[in-house]
Amino acid sequence: MGEKAFKPTLKNSLEIARFLGYPEKELKLVHVAGSNGKGSTSSMLASSLTEAGYKVGLFTSPHIKDYTERIRINGEQIPVEFVVQFIRKIKSVSFNFSPSFFEITLGLALDYFKAANCDICIIETGLGGRFDATNIISPILSIITNISLEHTDMLGDTIELIAKEKAGIIKPKTPVALGKMKQEALDVMIDTANKKNCQIFLSNLEEQKEYDLPLLGDYQKENLSTVITSLKVLKGLGFKVNKHQIDLGLQKLTKNTGFAGRLQLISSSPRVIHDVSHNPDGIKASLETIYNSTQGDLHIIYGTSGDKDLLSSIALFPEKARLYFTEFSNPRTAKIEELRSISDQFVFMDKIFFNDPKLALQTAKDCASTRDTILVIGSFFLISDFL
Repeated sequence: MGEKAFKPTLKNSLEIARFLGYPEKELKLVHVAGSNGKGSTSSMLASSLTEAGYKVGLFTSPHIKDYTERIRINGEQIPVEFVVQFIRKIKSVSFNFSPSFFEITLGLALDYFKAANCDICIIETGLGGRFDATNIISPILSIITNISLEHTDMLGDTIELIAKEKAGIIKPKTPVALGKMKQEALDVMIDTANKKNCQIFLSNLEEQKEYDLPLLGDYQKENLSTVITSLKVLKGLGFKVNKHQIDLGLQKLTKNTGFAGRLQLISSSPRVIHDVSHNPDGIKASLETIYNSTQGDLHIIYGTSGDKDLLSSIALFPEKARLYFTEFSNPRTAKIEELRSISDQFVFMDKIFFNDPKLALQTAKDCASTRDTILVIGSFFLISDFL
């Protein structure tokens, strides 16, 4: 249901945790929030810790193909049998509320990580921070990657208001690592951290230069900087990771975390790239990276959820690009009628509409030369239709 399922309360998550015996209190947790990059940051951090020999739980969302992708230990997805047993257990309880999909999934993750006796767990927020279901945890480190305008109907319509919601994950006397962000957002973070007597660690873009990052985009370099800063903090908390282990973590990112769909090169001649960016800032950053490396024409296959800012996103696409607008199989998809209505406000070299993403991709391949780039972008759900 996406945003429709969001509840501005932690009571439900706390009640589920109480039923489970408060598993979060027996785990060492790292809490990661941000408008863009929190999934990449969580995955790079988890992979580095895995290569250092720790048993690392990773909770991310959404999944691309299988539900069990959301909950992993050292890259291995949670067994289906554990999921089934947990759901049976939850269904046997008479809560005085209807738990959301995300609230149940968080409870499942914490229960599984506790049962597996993980050394450390990386927990990515779902939406926002202050009222996100994950905010029942008391982490040893809070990480906030960046802040941009997103979910404005729920989090606020200014950078400052959204920053206040994200800053809600900052806990008293708990260190906080901050990624690169606009000054007005950074001011909110620093003010919140100071009021809660937290030590602040700012990422330094220079530090990532000595690492070989196997991902496209300057924003991924910023995410890596945040990871390096976070690992320095964790070293002081007993989790030691050296440069070689970070390098291995980056090389084995997909194996250790299932990381996929972030400017991921799928094939060449023509070059096909998958990217799950779904809000204007993320799409803008991805497009800037593509512009800097594209030699031939750019073909964009775009599909997204109906609750996204379609107008601002489509406005970012260059007029010379060939646009292939498509629906995807998930019911949250933006419909062709809406995509057509908004795209009609802009002038593109070419625009075609499809009900099937695979047909859109095949058409793009048929139209493209070997030097061209085909970018598939807009949603995790869109990428999942190709897997």
